[in-house]
Amino acid sequence: MSPDHPPGLDLDRLRGLLDREQPGLVTGALSGRLIEGGRSNLTYAVTDGTAKWVVRRPPLGHVLATAHDMKREHRVISALHPTNVPVPRPILLCEDDEVLGAPFYVMEFVEGTPYRTADDLAPLGPDRTRGAVLELVDTLVELHAVDPAAVGLADFGRPEGFLDRQLRRWGKQLDASRNRDLAGVEELHAALGHRLPTSPAPAVVHGDYRLDNVLIGTEDGVDKIKAILDWEMSTLGDPLTDLGLLVMYSIPLDLPNSPISTTASAPGHPTPAELIERYAARSGRDVSSVAWYTAFAWFKLAVILEGIHYRYTLGQTVGRGFDRIGELVPVFIEHGLTTLQEG
Repeated sequence: MSPDHPPGLDLDRLRGLLDREQPGLVTGALSGRLIEGGRSNLTYAVTDGTAKWVVRRPPLGHVLATAHDMKREHRVISALHPTNVPVPRPILLCEDDEVLGAPFYVMEFVEGTPYRTADDLAPLGPDRTRGAVLELVDTLVELHAVDPAAVGLADFGRPEGFLDRQLRRWGKQLDASRNRDLAGVEELHAALGHRLPTSPAPAVVHGDYRLDNVLIGTEDGVDKIKAILDWEMSTLGDPLTDLGLLVMYSIPLDLPNSPISTTASAPGHPTPAELIERYAARSGRDVSSVAWYTAFAWFKLAVILEGIHYRYTLGQTVGRGFDRIGELVPVFIEHGLTTLQEG
């Protein structure tokens, strides 16, 4: 831990707040560091030398508060913590901008490893890799089994017309963030609209469920998911959107040196068919329309990547790999079209 104050984290003000709201929680001087890997909101690890916590806040200089809703994230983990769904224990929500310059919340620090690439999984070996990914499916089943009303989340989203709104939203996002023609993208968007499935009963949806958004640790010699992280896209909606995204991330891209990586090519990684079969068997849900949800996931990622490419062409991105994002977008579009066609 660095004793310096990371940008966006005033440790003196944080200590004052914790001492007022949680007397006795902190027993020494605080130090903190920014945890790398977050895609939007900022995540810090904080310690007093004895205990550890995590602070989540919006990015510096953010404009749209609704896109980085700390109260919403805190609400969902608070609701899910008493259930079988593994989430960090919430400590405190602060909506006063005077403390850190934006709303934030504090939760327990969970020991575990996020596996982001096939290379990250290599030390586990094929058997443990397979077990970890199957555990990911089982944990998703636990999440979708939660009765939203029973945990106070009956009004957490608008499940009626959920898929139609999602499709329109991502279509508008595409139109607002591109400056080139993309072969097949209108065809994919239209085909998704024409084949819109009927959603099952609504569930709490994570919105970005994949292996690198969970922490895995060993418990009695067995790899277990210790916590699901990054709830910023969670809502009440169609649970099969989570499954479709998980399936999409389980399909090897076969793109050497790609700036977009998944764990799908790791030895021992279950096939998409195995993940679908396990989810269906454990949840009892009808997954006959899973191809639509997987194609929709390809479309969403194509839109996100095109937005990154668009900002790159405007000189608004900094770092390595952005110059190659644009060439990946047609690959995602093609995967989406193929998935729909093959059903």
